[in-house]
Amino acid sequence: MGNRMAGVGGVAVGTMVANICGYLIHVPAARWLTESEYGEFAVLLQSMLILGVPALALQVVIAREVVRGRATADLISITLRTTAAVLVAAAIGVPVMMALADTGPAATIAAFATAPLLVLIAAGQGILQGRQHFSILSWVLAGVGILRTVPGIVILAAGGGAAGALTATACGAALAAVGVWAAVTRTGAAPAAHGESAQAMALSTVLRASQVQLVLIALSSVDLLLARPLLGDDDAGVYAFGTIATKAAFWLPQAIGVVLFPQFADATQSRDALKTAVVWLAGIGAVVVSGAAICAPLIPVLVGDEYSPVVPILWVFALTGSALSILQVGLLAAIAADRTLVAALSWVVLVVEIVVMVLWAHSITTLAVTAAGCAVAGTALTFVALGTHRRIGVSRTVDA
Repeated sequence: MGNRMAGVGGVAVGTMVANICGYLIHVPAARWLTESEYGEFAVLLQSMLILGVPALALQVVIAREVVRGRATADLISITLRTTAAVLVAAAIGVPVMMALADTGPAATIAAFATAPLLVLIAAGQGILQGRQHFSILSWVLAGVGILRTVPGIVILAAGGGAAGALTATACGAALAAVGVWAAVTRTGAAPAAHGESAQAMALSTVLRASQVQLVLIALSSVDLLLARPLLGDDDAGVYAFGTIATKAAFWLPQAIGVVLFPQFADATQSRDALKTAVVWLAGIGAVVVSGAAICAPLIPVLVGDEYSPVVPILWVFALTGSALSILQVGLLAAIAADRTLVAALSWVVLVVEIVVMVLWAHSITTLAVTAAGCAVAGTALTFVALGTHRRIGVSRTVDA
């Protein structure tokens, strides 16, 4: 038990390092790029979260299949097929992104080239997770975060611009993928396969998990993706800086869901575990929102007066991320209970959010308020649905 808790702590630290690295790159980018260039840089980084959804789902699937004793050849086959599919999606997505977000070809290609590399990284991490090599996994998570961030910062400092920084990020991801699989090789081979086809099970699981992950990422990304066409280049760059608070509030506490997920899958513990997670996340959210309000006046000092419009509403961005972190735990609980249909409510909220933004949110403040309101609404609806499902389950048990 002690070793397992140490492993969980190590993974949490590794995840934290990776997330902090992801946030840090925005500070030099905001300072060394123009508002328009930073808006392009930020929206392309955010779009990578969407193309990275299959990688997130694949890691979960592979970890499960390793525990069930699937052969390494099956895992590699699944990884290669997913990588190929994401590569095709990225190629198709380049001209689409250029048309929708008015991004440049070099920067867009460089950003989207990272997507298939993320699949390779996630697959290796899934194998380490399934083999319960948590100490190695913690170092891998931290190392991947550093390799994906430091090269971009170096190029920004050298005046390479958004396209140069994104190219360096892709190169760092390629190096990280090599490092992850070197770590996997050091842990030894998986046992021989047995049971059902790993391919059929993995594909169905990836599809179900992907739609849940996708709506969560979309809800956390849609405001930034629409910022440039709705606000214009300069205001979109200012808005993009505000979304750093959203990302921090959303991603920093994700270790809570990782730690409690096994309890979500246990019917005897899921209710208490979900309640515990929500209490923790609500407490963290209160601290983050308050901290954002208190620290907001420092923004002009850190990155310049042009970002002053974010100062009075930075707490709104933090509220959006905090609400989404609670929604994430709710959706994880739905996956654990195999009730992924609950995510349909989040898809409805996403559609409503897009309509409201297009029709009404044409300023930095209204766009931020719309994103926050929809995040809170989506979270509330999800937990109402989860509570209704539990009550129905209890009623059926009693009737039986």
